Amino acid sequence: MPKWLNDAVFYEIYPQSFYDSNGDGIGDINGIIEKLDYVKGLGCNAIWLNPVYDSPFMDAGYDVRDYYRVAPRYGTNDDLVRLFEEAHRKDMKILLDLVPGHTSDTHPWFLTAKSAKVTEFSNRYIFTKSVWDAPPEYRMMCGICERDGNYMVNYFSSQPALNYGFSRITHPEWQLPTDHPDCLNTVEAIKDIMRFWLNKGADGFRVDMADSLVKNDDDKRATAKIWRGVREMLDAEYPEAAMVSEWCHPDRAITDAGFHMDFYLDHYGNGYSRLFRFGEWGDLAVFNPNGLGDLKGFAEEYLPAYNRTKDKGYISFMTNNHDMPRVTAYLDKQAIKLVNAFIFTMPGVPFLYYGDEIGMRYQADLVSKEGGFSRTGSRTPMQWNDGKNLGFSESNEPYLPVDTASDAPTVANQRDDPDSIYRVVTDLIALRHKYDDLHGNGELEFLYDNHSIPFAFRRGGLTMFFNPLGRDATLSTECDGDVVYKIGEATIENGKVSMKPQSFLMIANC
Repeated sequence: MPKWLNDAVFYEIYPQSFYDSNGDGIGDINGIIEKLDYVKGLGCNAIWLNPVYDSPFMDAGYDVRDYYRVAPRYGTNDDLVRLFEEAHRKDMKILLDLVPGHTSDTHPWFLTAKSAKVTEFSNRYIFTKSVWDAPPEYRMMCGICERDGNYMVNYFSSQPALNYGFSRITHPEWQLPTDHPDCLNTVEAIKDIMRFWLNKGADGFRVDMADSLVKNDDDKRATAKIWRGVREMLDAEYPEAAMVSEWCHPDRAITDAGFHMDFYLDHYGNGYSRLFRFGEWGDLAVFNPNGLGDLKGFAEEYLPAYNRTKDKGYISFMTNNHDMPRVTAYLDKQAIKLVNAFIFTMPGVPFLYYGDEIGMRYQADLVSKEGGFSRTGSRTPMQWNDGKNLGFSESNEPYLPVDTASDAPTVANQRDDPDSIYRVVTDLIALRHKYDDLHGNGELEFLYDNHSIPFAFRRGGLTMFFNPLGRDATLSTECDGDVVYKIGEATIENGKVSMKPQSFLMIANC
């Protein structure tokens, strides 16, 4: 287990929307390098970089055309290496985004595989035996290849699925077992890609759709076996490299598959959803001040998973990511402050999505860009100042529009505002680094029966009290410690915590 993860706080950068250094309207690697001091100033000591590989960008770079080449819009391989080097000089880590489940339909592997000629890549993707064979239980592209067969895609039509085999074979005429040499070669090809970038200075990978490799793999055991083999490779060759999975099943991802971290994703109705987004635009979320939320729904899902995996890896909370609406679409400013207090004091390895530190808004109803569709409104350019395109780019045609509201949040107008989300985020990250009890995994105890709201939890010698409600609340406690930090108005005296609406209190020496 890489030791640096225990005190890691990640910042997710969507590269095309972060900072445009050359005025072409698209963010780039040199722009990220220019802003490294900003990221470090937030307290973030690691970065997750969304895909920067060569791509036709039918799905924002998650359709890779060349795993070994940086997309020219972002720069060059040398630029990416320089990013690694500059980050390391600042004691920061960089995770690349690994897309192992599919490629672009313009990838050379696929261009070869779809030809009629049999080659070493003919089984690199999943093709049926005949063009007349298109089983409805699979997502197939039919009748568009020279080759006599249809091919499986993972989602978009431009993303043919790589072939790792089938755990349960239902069509033996074209489905291969996972131990077929061609399926094993696919695994080795992904390992080689990882080695290439690790040798150039990458510190690990976030793995896209990590549970999607083997098909008909209902319990995901065959997929987990592949990742366990990858973990063994990392432990032997790159022991300080880290992997985080897009899986949202810690037992499988951490215990079975060997990932160091597993994202706690926003799946409607799950524990994460019940905290921040559940209901009609968040009206049933725990942090909605109307008081209709249910903490028990979160706790009954999260706590057993945490206790089963805490000695093996980390469950990672995200403030948001590029695939879901920003939390500003659901909750008000004060609620979002409490959300950050929760995320940055819980166990695991937290991830801060670019712009969340200034309360960037979800821009609804934007025309889809590069396969974003409803996600496009969460991928708009970072807002730096009140200049052209709010400081993102000097271009007259930026990649996506910035917030045009007169009160649009920017780094410049939020950084020195004592009432800003920025101030809360940076304060909390600083406290997370300062107190060992807030690092990685360790002691966690939720307080109060039936996980009622308001609530509290204890981590070692620190206790966090939350009142997300829109009304005053009082909590009884045996704690009689020192106030470390608070949001809103809250006091502790004589075994009683008195909390004004939407407030937070951190107490030490309880």
